[in-house]
This record gives sequence, C-alpha cells and structure tokens, in this order.
Amino acid sequence: MKRPFPLLLIAIAAFAGCRDTDPPIAVGTLERYRIELRAERQEPILRLAVKEGDRVAAGDVLVELDSRRIVALLSQAEANRDLAAANLAEVVRGFRYEEIDRAKAQLAEAEAALIQLEPDLIRARALVAEGVEPQSALDSVEANHRAAEARRDAARSSLERYLNGATVEELDQAEAEVARTGAEISKLTIDAERMIITAPRDGTIEALPFREGDEPAVGSPVVVLLADGAPFARVYVPAEIRPRALPAATVSVSVAGFESPFEGRVRFVSAEAAFTPYYALTERDRGHFTYLAEIELVDDAARDLPTGLPVEVSF
Repeated sequence: MKRPFPLLLIAIAAFAGCRDTDPPIAVGTLERYRIELRAERQEPILRLAVKEGDRVAAGDVLVELDSRRIVALLSQAEANRDLAAANLAEVVRGFRYEEIDRAKAQLAEAEAALIQLEPDLIRARALVAEGVEPQSALDSVEANHRAAEARRDAARSSLERYLNGATVEELDQAEAEVARTGAEISKLTIDAERMIITAPRDGTIEALPFREGDEPAVGSPVVVLLADGAPFARVYVPAEIRPRALPAATVSVSVAGFESPFEGRVRFVSAEAAFTPYYALTERDRGHFTYLAEIELVDDAARDLPTGLPVEVSF
C-alpha cells in the first residue's frame, strides 16, 4: 500500500524534466503596419471610392471631402496676392505725375490760406496793443494761423514724399506682404489637395469609420489601411529567455494552421518588462514578466499570411 507514493514522485519528476526540455517559446500574433489616414479639415465626405476589404495601390483615391470652402479661401488668398503684387509694383515704380501735381496744388492752396491770415494776425496784434480788442480775439487769430501753418507743413511733407519715392522700410513691407500671401496660397493649395485622400502605399482597406455625408472632426481617422508585404510577429518574450532574444537573432516562427515553421529575424525587443498578457498565462510562465518583441518574417511565402493568426516563436 505504500509503494505507489514513490512511483508518483518519480512520475512527477519525469514530467517536470520533460517540461524543462521543452524549447523556449514566445507567443503572440501576426500583425501588419496599420496606417490611419485622418481628416485635416472638418468637411463632409462627398464620396467613398473604396469598400472595406478592397486591395488598393499607392496613389489610389480613397475618400473625397467637400473642398468648396477651401477653394473659396484659396481664391481669396490669390486675390490678396495680386493686390500685394500691385502695391509692390507701385512702390517700386514711384508715384504718377497726376499724384505729384495734386500734391503741389494742395501745398499751393495751404500756402495761399496762410498768406491770407497774415494781415488778420498783424491787425489783431495792433488792436490788442492799443486796447481796442481783448486778448481773446488775438488768441483766436493766432490759433487759426497755427492751424494753417500745420496744414502747409503737412502738404509740403506729402509733396516731398511723392517726389522722393518710397522709403526702404515701405519697400520691405511691400515685399514682405507679397511673400506672406504667397506662403498662404502654398498652404491652402496643399490643404485643397489633401481634401482628396489617397493611399500612401499598397495595402488593404481595414476600416472606413465614416459614411458619405458624415462630417468627421479634424484629426479623426477616415480610412484605416493595412500595409501590404509580409506580416511581422508581435510576441511577448518571457524573462527567462530574454537573454536569447537579441536584435537580428534568427528564430523559428510557428503559425497556427501551418505545419512548417517560417524563418524570422528579431527586429525589436522592448527594454522594459510588461505584465504577462492574458493569452500567455501558461502554467510555466504565469506571474512572470515578459518583454514585447517584433519578429520580421523573412520567407517569401509569409507575404500572404493573414493578419491576427496566433504564433509561437522558438529561440
């Protein structure tokens, strides 16, 4: 009755020894690069050119947004550019003879008005000195005379400006305005082009979160694209085999549903440990830390593997 107990211990030890001889593995799934194409302006969707699951090539049109508002802003910016260019040309060319003649006439008018006030000023001063008029009368005439002098000086400055042309500062301002409006046009031109969303590379449409007529907010993904090419394995490496998971190391990748393993190469291993994910909680690894790693599949036959399949990576 006491003999089965030693036999049980021997069986457990043998089973544990078998477990220790199992090759170290990391588990995870096949993934592909996921590209999110986002709305850069809040405009309604006019047309969806593709459906979920469609294969697309780089440059194919995927979604068209309503571009009428951006086109109107672009037209306004072009008009501002033309106005700034005309102003710059006028500053460079100088003022026309008609404007110079008008400035001369305004100066002559101001000088004539000042001459007319001279006798009134002389008469007012004499009358005040004789006591015939009060001081307030002289103050009023002197104020009118000073105002006339100010108008003459302003007309003279205006004429000098017309005769001498624009200053260096005015020329710089005109050139800067032309450059500013040109940059605004370039920006709006890019915005208008991006109202038509195209595929940046070959791939498969994974999701179209919005439908025609929807108005996605700025920054919302309107197309989710899975890039073509061989997938990579995103796995969690147990701490006990982390020293073997070195960048560029060659590994064997077993994919669920395929008998033969695929050759892989370690592309990235996280430097910080993470908690073991729920699907890697085997009896042996439970409670251990794991390290996120990405394994590049180098076999040509791996290019058509579906995304999301479970994998086991042997180091």
